[in-house]
Amino acid sequence: MITTVSGAKRLGGAARGLEPWATTRLEAAGKPRLEVTATPCRHGPPLSHPIVGDVIGFALGWDGQEHGMLWISGDTVLYDGVRQVADRLQVDTALIHLGGVRFPVTGPLRYTLTAREAVELCGLIRPRTTIPIHYEGWKHFREGREAIEREFASAPEQIRQSLRWLPIGTAEEV
Repeated sequence: MITTVSGAKRLGGAARGLEPWATTRLEAAGKPRLEVTATPCRHGPPLSHPIVGDVIGFALGWDGQEHGMLWISGDTVLYDGVRQVADRLQVDTALIHLGGVRFPVTGPLRYTLTAREAVELCGLIRPRTTIPIHYEGWKHFREGREAIEREFASAPEQIRQSLRWLPIGTAEEV
């Protein structure tokens, strides 16, 4: 179902928003069709929505995929909505937002996945490739690469073998 959701409102123009589990197809002449499925996210603890707003993840599929979809977790904590991805999608490559974000004003409450939660999530989803992203560059990230590497080092073998690190770049390189 395509509706006017907050992302579409913010972007304006012809932007279309997707509610969790809604799917749309993007098609253009001479290009492969891309299927986009929105996946649930929650950016913070229960009842934080009025403060932090809406977030969403995306799963991308296209003809010729051999092992499953590309899943971008979105800026989320681990909760039942995110766990549903394991039951509803076959994920080949997972880009997982990490960092264990906390803010001084909210104390120990987390707003993104910790490395420990990411290991749990990967155990459920079982991606062939796991790429940690969104964990450095802001002072509110509480877990950097070293802490994430330590947690993944004690993960089951299949999860350790799936891990790939992207080089940290700068805006000038983009």
